[in-house]
Amino acid sequence: MKKIVLILLFFSLFFYLACEEKPDESKTASKKVLREKVMSRAVFKDKLKGAWVAQTIGVTFGVPVEFKYNSTIIQDYQKLNWDENSLEKEFRERPGTYDDIYMDLSFMKVIEEEGVDAPAKSFALSFANADYKLWFANQSARYNIQNGLEPPESGHWTNNPCADDIDFQIEADFAGLMNPGMINSAVGICDKVGHIMNYGDGYYGGVFVASLYSLALVSDDIDDIEEIVSDAIKVIPSASNFAKCINDVIKWYKEDPIDWKNNWHKVNAKWSSDIGSPLGVFDPFNIDAKINAAWVVMGLLYGKGDFTRTFEIATRCGDDADCNPATAGGILASIVGFSKIPDFWVQGLDKIEDLAFMGSNYSLIDAYRLSENHAIDMIVKNGGNVTENYITIKIQQPKTIKLEVSFEGHYPKEKLIPIQTKDEIYFDFEGIGFALAGPANIKNPGGKNHVFQTEMYIDGDLVEKVKLPTERNKRRFTPFWKFQLPKGKHKVVIKILNPVHFVDLQLKYAIIYDDKPFKVNL
Repeated sequence: MKKIVLILLFFSLFFYLACEEKPDESKTASKKVLREKVMSRAVFKDKLKGAWVAQTIGVTFGVPVEFKYNSTIIQDYQKLNWDENSLEKEFRERPGTYDDIYMDLSFMKVIEEEGVDAPAKSFALSFANADYKLWFANQSARYNIQNGLEPPESGHWTNNPCADDIDFQIEADFAGLMNPGMINSAVGICDKVGHIMNYGDGYYGGVFVASLYSLALVSDDIDDIEEIVSDAIKVIPSASNFAKCINDVIKWYKEDPIDWKNNWHKVNAKWSSDIGSPLGVFDPFNIDAKINAAWVVMGLLYGKGDFTRTFEIATRCGDDADCNPATAGGILASIVGFSKIPDFWVQGLDKIEDLAFMGSNYSLIDAYRLSENHAIDMIVKNGGNVTENYITIKIQQPKTIKLEVSFEGHYPKEKLIPIQTKDEIYFDFEGIGFALAGPANIKNPGGKNHVFQTEMYIDGDLVEKVKLPTERNKRRFTPFWKFQLPKGKHKVVIKILNPVHFVDLQLKYAIIYDDKPFKVNL
């Protein structure tokens, strides 16, 4: 009898296990650690093309409202235009719009000429001497490099008051696109290039974007967007304000995945206080990397894989309203490919696809080719395989990079107007540092350029001799600054050694820093 019972129990257990529902591998695949990705060359090419095209579309779409809606949402009733002439009109009439693209192309040219192991100095010289327009951290770094200060010092916040700005964030695309699924390799390139012009949160912005592209290229499903964003931010130290800001966006999205405006208001309330770039302190103008990256993420998450929603939301978040949809669109297209971009958005592409970008010999068509070539080099370098029809990528798991903080221990205290005469600028303040806004300018367009020779004295001591060219591509974006001074009262005197009547050196104001944040008791 015991035998019969045991036999019955055995068969009962066998049938229970046999009939137990097996997990749906398609549902659990995303949770597995992907070690290798095989992709056809055709699909990969389509993804790369999509990334570059969507970037170009995003810039063009958002530029009419760039920095016209600062610290405010662009309301639904504000129409954002797009038609078959949008790309060509912008490309021909305002080529300086595309700094998101031509900076990438400068770095890609270096790789094309010197290989993926080119030194940081080569990348620095590639844009420092280029004939195109730059602003903020980029122009500050360009001045530094042209005047003998090499990377990474050229991007450090003590040498670049715009170190936390968005600059590297909008030009790190190339690093991610040439490292599909190889996120740590992308970060390695970022370390070399990003510290040319940025530090801290400004540097993290580029690392984050490159990581997003790297992960997006090895995804085939728009449902992976949340996972891609969550994995990309793992590269950034959790103690950084950048990571805290992006993690807030993710958290509030999970709490309410429908109302992006509610998320925007929370982010803006908590993270819109800029402390770095002088033009953004005490003003709603915000070119800070982390909050603009937040708008990118909101476009991706709330866009839910739809190009129109993604472009619209990333743009309507305001601030740098052309760069943000460019990044969001490029990442989305890296997942689905060019072939999935709706016809509405690619209208007019044929008119500009083969035109060279400002200060470059490269067009979009060249960008597709270069990205593929550089990606193939990196795939092979990192243990993958490339055949005529397929690529096999060895997937890298994200590693968190080291913590770095710009303007540590510095808090905006006040904004004051310096006293200025023909040959002298001076002001007194109490604190630990300052930054003066307002570069040298030509009074009349097309007028004669000049190089001001100046000396800056702090508390009677000569601190720095400064050349201030009026020529746009040689100007010092922030004319004067000094951080990490002893706490106390200070007197700043700037002597203009060669004033002339036909140019202006009108410094707008000085941002004063203290070692403790100012708090209002309400």
